[in-house]
Amino acid sequence: MNKFILSAMLILLSCLGMKAQTNTIQIQVVSEKEPIIGANIYLESDKKSAVTDAEGKARLSDVSNGKQTIIISYLGFETLKKNIQIPGESVFVFNLEPNENELEEVVLQTSRTSRTVRKIPTRIEFIGAEELEEKATMNPTNISMVLRESTGIQMQQTSLSSGNSNIKIQGLDGRYTQLLRDGFPLYSGFSSGLSIMQIPPLDLQQFEIIKGSSSTLYGGGAIAGLVNMVSKTPDEEPALDIMLTQTHALGSTANIFYSKRNQKFGTTLYGSAHYQKAYDPEDDDFSNLPKTKSISFNPKFFYYPSEKTTLWLGVNGTYDDRIGGDMTKIKSQQNGIHQYTEDNVSKRLSTQAVYKTQLDSLSNFNIKNSISYFDRSLQVPDFNFSGKQINTFTEVSYERTNAKTDWILGANFYSVDFDEADDALLQRDQKEFTYGLFANNIFDISENWILETGLRTDYNADWGFFPLPRISILYKNENGISSRIGGGLGYKIPDIFTEEAESINFENVLGIDKDNLKAERSYGVNYDFNYQTHFGEIGFSANQLFYVTAIQNALLLNSSGTNFQFENAAEVILSKGAETNIKLTYNDFKWFLNYAFIDARLHYLPGNPQKPLTPKHNAGSVIMYENETWRIGFETYYTGKQLLSNGTKTTDYTTMGFLLMRNFKWGALFTNFENFTDRRQSRFSPLVLPTHDNPTFPEIYAPTDGFIFSLGIIIKPFGNKEH
Repeated sequence: MNKFILSAMLILLSCLGMKAQTNTIQIQVVSEKEPIIGANIYLESDKKSAVTDAEGKARLSDVSNGKQTIIISYLGFETLKKNIQIPGESVFVFNLEPNENELEEVVLQTSRTSRTVRKIPTRIEFIGAEELEEKATMNPTNISMVLRESTGIQMQQTSLSSGNSNIKIQGLDGRYTQLLRDGFPLYSGFSSGLSIMQIPPLDLQQFEIIKGSSSTLYGGGAIAGLVNMVSKTPDEEPALDIMLTQTHALGSTANIFYSKRNQKFGTTLYGSAHYQKAYDPEDDDFSNLPKTKSISFNPKFFYYPSEKTTLWLGVNGTYDDRIGGDMTKIKSQQNGIHQYTEDNVSKRLSTQAVYKTQLDSLSNFNIKNSISYFDRSLQVPDFNFSGKQINTFTEVSYERTNAKTDWILGANFYSVDFDEADDALLQRDQKEFTYGLFANNIFDISENWILETGLRTDYNADWGFFPLPRISILYKNENGISSRIGGGLGYKIPDIFTEEAESINFENVLGIDKDNLKAERSYGVNYDFNYQTHFGEIGFSANQLFYVTAIQNALLLNSSGTNFQFENAAEVILSKGAETNIKLTYNDFKWFLNYAFIDARLHYLPGNPQKPLTPKHNAGSVIMYENETWRIGFETYYTGKQLLSNGTKTTDYTTMGFLLMRNFKWGALFTNFENFTDRRQSRFSPLVLPTHDNPTFPEIYAPTDGFIFSLGIIIKPFGNKEH
């Protein structure tokens, strides 16, 4: 009995001893020997968590013996997962590496400063190289898919026969969005209806999107916002990308990109060729995709005379021939009832020259120039519209960056010269010369508050002066919270190249009457709130945007007898709404959710109706799985009901897409199922109305091409990364 009691006591004491063997450990988190404040620490087995203090340190008590898995995460850095042994050391030091894919570490060119996203008061959305590559596999011919799948952006197709599309930001027409390439306005005026269809994405490094008035740094036209496409630049490691794509809808595309830099010189070479047979999924004898032959080339040459100076020269060239309409006439040129085709032939040639030099440790001096030539012929039965447009752009700017303030001062000159063909009945030539001065300042009020102010003054001899102030303020803290509010003014000089004029092929559209028209003007305000954090291994970020933009003197196309004449609206166009973006990450999985509410009202019409072809509600979901070997994506997009110009309400619809990519050391194989549920407008209402020889084309509010299946290969003989 005594032996039994003694044994029980020994067992009890042993258990108590084991219970007492809990430990207290100290964790310090640093990056490049600097402490990280607010890093999240999590012990998986004990389910304990802590946050580092001002010295980057945190204590964890009652830590169990044995092998423990510790997870350390912080915004902008790679999540660290390590195994530690307890008991053992009582003090652990861990170093976090910056995550180059995190938005906070991205430096945006559109802001013209060296600041990261987290330190810029102006809200700028970023689409990086990885996502661009993904979209290029879905649509290697142009950038429409990149833009269409961004929150609050709508790609409005204006012609069934040609496939022309315009970008609409927050419900406002495409002419209110400025498209830039490396900061150059190359895609406006006569070329705007075709531009998006003629910009392939393979040689682009990133997209930067500003929503709302952005005229201070970039001049007129950026009322709804701007999209700056930033090209790839050469690296010391050579890169060669060859992409070949084939769709079941009879489209074939080849892209090639090469880059290389040495100490003094560098080059990037890009070429693209696309051939699309006329495609008619409804078998109604009218094409949903036009017959297209398109060739683009874009060489750039870089010279680095010193570490402080860069000079680069670039050329963009495109030849594009697309014909759509009656399938029988496209294929065999038969007549009879087979009459209608729309033939667009366009040629583009533009040059860019940029000189950048660092004057001292704080300041830079830049000069840039571009000359753009665009020649287009649009032919439909019994009518031809053709002409040439030459645009020039020159800018000189000075940038100075101190510890707490950034200054940008500059001047530019922009000219537009549109010359309609001499045999045209209506001569609608137009010349514009605009001179601008601008100044922009970003000032760090404190660690948490940053203020941005700017002022531009543009002068046009025909339309007068345009003072364009703007102001934005940013609040941020170390808990993953930031918020921005800002606003500004904008303007747009009238021209005939509007969506309404394009939809009737510019036939019987009178030219711009400078004596009786006023320039369009705008004012707008944006407010957004951001929150980012980690819950163990789950990363979470959310952005909520609210906006309002008003346009005065909006340019309208109204009938005037047998012709159409431009007039200014008596009241404003008012667009207001909200956008929500949520991102969740877990190991190799990412889930993006978005929603856009757009309330765009025409106050110059009785009852202030919603703007036609502008869905109030849009939502999307993208789930991605990505590792070194695989990239798998599933997309779902919902488009709400819209009003047509005649007041008819359309049906809402949902599209789905699926991407599968297998990565190898030599490149990748991919397949894409775009809109695999085959949602297209012909399932809801006709795309073509009688008669066959003189058809009428209703407004386009839904996809017209339906399901597209594609296969492709990316070959990277060198310069490839596993992921």
